[in-house]
Amino acid sequence: MPSSEKSDRAPVPVRSRIDERIEEVQKRKAEAELGGGEAAISRQKKRGKLTARERLEKLLDPGSFHETDMLARHRSHGFGIEGKRPYGDGVVTGWGTLEGRKVFVFAQDFTVFGGSLGEVHAEKICKILDLALETGAPVIGLNDSGGARIQEGAPSLAGYAYIFDRNVRASGVIPQISVILGPCAGGAVYSPAITDFVFMCEDTAHMFITGPEVIRAVTGEEVTHEELGGAMTHATKSGVAHFVGTDEEHTLSMVRFLMSFLPANNLEDPPYFAPSDDPERREMRLRELLPDTPNKAYDMGELIRLVVDDGELFEVHAHYAGNILTGFARLNGHVVGIVANQPKILAGTLDIDSSTKAARFVRFCDAFNIPLITFVDVPGFLPGTNQEYGGIIRHGAKLLYAFTEATVPRLTVIVRKAYGGAYLVMNSKHIRADISYAWPTAEIAVMGPEGAVNIIFRKELEKAADPAGRKAEMIEEYKTKFSNPFIAAERGYVDDVIEPEETRPQLIAALEMLLTKRETLPPRKHGNIPL
Repeated sequence: MPSSEKSDRAPVPVRSRIDERIEEVQKRKAEAELGGGEAAISRQKKRGKLTARERLEKLLDPGSFHETDMLARHRSHGFGIEGKRPYGDGVVTGWGTLEGRKVFVFAQDFTVFGGSLGEVHAEKICKILDLALETGAPVIGLNDSGGARIQEGAPSLAGYAYIFDRNVRASGVIPQISVILGPCAGGAVYSPAITDFVFMCEDTAHMFITGPEVIRAVTGEEVTHEELGGAMTHATKSGVAHFVGTDEEHTLSMVRFLMSFLPANNLEDPPYFAPSDDPERREMRLRELLPDTPNKAYDMGELIRLVVDDGELFEVHAHYAGNILTGFARLNGHVVGIVANQPKILAGTLDIDSSTKAARFVRFCDAFNIPLITFVDVPGFLPGTNQEYGGIIRHGAKLLYAFTEATVPRLTVIVRKAYGGAYLVMNSKHIRADISYAWPTAEIAVMGPEGAVNIIFRKELEKAADPAGRKAEMIEEYKTKFSNPFIAAERGYVDDVIEPEETRPQLIAALEMLLTKRETLPPRKHGNIPL
């Protein structure tokens, strides 16, 4: 054949071995991205739920996710499981950024084995937890799982324990966030319970140790999934859930907002944002907020919002133990943790639930270098046999322990009532609060005027010709002596009596002064908090 004819023929493409392998990689990764397949994804959508990968896309900064163990598969046999080995094994793991800051993530994939946890599934989560701890970055887990993978038996149970062990070792070192977006049952609930904050999505999220069917069989109780372990059940009754989202997108947006207040680890300071709010702003509305009658309620949340940057307060446990308020805010750009009595619920008294709620929050802030600001208006501990039998002494001691143990900057503002042991527990100067301010309306005393008069002058009142009139006189006398902050100021129990409108600039000045505070506790393995 002439050479000219040879040159007209197109060269036959030769597939190299690397091309074939690349094609194989792409094929397997495409299969992994489909999770349990189109039909399973369709069922997930019909339940009103996003897929694991869609959730991570909405949580993380666009294009920042780096996946690990995408092609991992289980290696189990029995009950037919060896015939189904999907890539990823029911969980998507990796790292990415959130507002430019590194975070590690895992998202359970309900389309694969119902998101159940098996040996490889657990190994993938453990690897992420190990990396997060080694590099000092937060972990966010998106939970949507039917529980332990029954076909794998003991290895699946062991997998949970390996995760729990890492949760405990990471506690107080890196922030750990759990987001419940589907079922979370049996042993699976203990990992979220160990982590720092739990988010739940209304309608689709459920948590319980034993489901309604088991409860019905064992105790005869009839209860629905939602009543037993729904988001609002755990937000209002058990206190397991710190935050509740109306849908998945709202829930994940709340996670992003929470992360804006948290440091990457216990050796770093929380993120600072240059403030737009004037640090010298004097808020005259604070003068009008407190009722003239001491026994009337008001909203402590409104008071706090008038003090902090841009009126922004992100409440933690907003639906639980409402007689105490906890949350994150900023003062002159610096993150602070807020603990405050809420007079509009149970008169702001401390009870079992509020003491435990606040103690947990205080310990988190102390672990992660977040200064504490306490607003006090507390008439005492809630009385009653239910409280005493339930252990209010022990639970109230948790809050006392948490505040006393905390070494971060601690500031207190006594707004109104500060009575008895409850006053001492609420970050008083006597348990080493760094700076304590009092408003002119502060009442620092052992108890309220009427109760005090009834005890001190009981015999005199019994003999008085006009007991009611004499009692009124004595109450006024008691108020004159104790319903003001000046006796405490004379003794140095408060550092200054400030006008309400000065609260913001005074707190900012004190906080700026305390930012270099360095306090250490005596060497010990750990204390023994009254659990």
